[in-house]
Amino acid sequence: MENLMGLLRIHIQRGVNLAVRDMRSSDPYVVVKMGKQKLKTRVVKRNVNPEWDERLTLSVADANLPIMVCVYDKDTFSFDDKMGDAEFEIGSFIKALKMRLEGLADGTIIARVRPSRGNCLAEESCIIWSKGKLVQNMVLRLRNVECGEIELQLQWIDVPSSRGL
Repeated sequence: MENLMGLLRIHIQRGVNLAVRDMRSSDPYVVVKMGKQKLKTRVVKRNVNPEWDERLTLSVADANLPIMVCVYDKDTFSFDDKMGDAEFEIGSFIKALKMRLEGLADGTIIARVRPSRGNCLAEESCIIWSKGKLVQNMVLRLRNVECGEIELQLQWIDVPSSRGL
C-alpha cells in the first residue's frame, strides 16, 4: 500500500448494556470501517454484554480519516438489525506517536482526550506508554440507539517504511 503510515491494531474488548433486538437479547457483532477498509468481529450469541476480545488491524494511510464502529444484531431470516454506531479520530494518538517516547516509565500518561460533542467518548480516554508501546483505551457511547457502549484499545504497529511518520 502506497503512503502507508503504519498499522492500527484495534482490540475490540466488550460491549456494555447493548440494545435488545431479539426476544430478550441480541446476537451482536462489530464492524469497523476506515476509508474503504471494513473489518468485523465474530457474533456473540444471546448477549447484551458481549466479550469479543478480538484484535482487528487497519492499514493507516490517512490519519485524518475517522474510524466508524457499528454494532449489529445478527439475524438468520432477515437483514441484520443496527444496534448503534460510534466514530472516533486518531489525530491525538498520531500526535503522541510523533513524540518518540522510548525510555518512558511504564504507565506514563502521554495525553488525555476528553468527551465532547465532536467525539463519542463516554469518559476521558488516556493515551499511555505501556510495555514499550503507545496504547489508548476508549469507551465509546453508541449513537442512534437507546443504550450501549463499546470498550476498545488502540495500539500502533510500525511498519519498516513508516519510520518517517
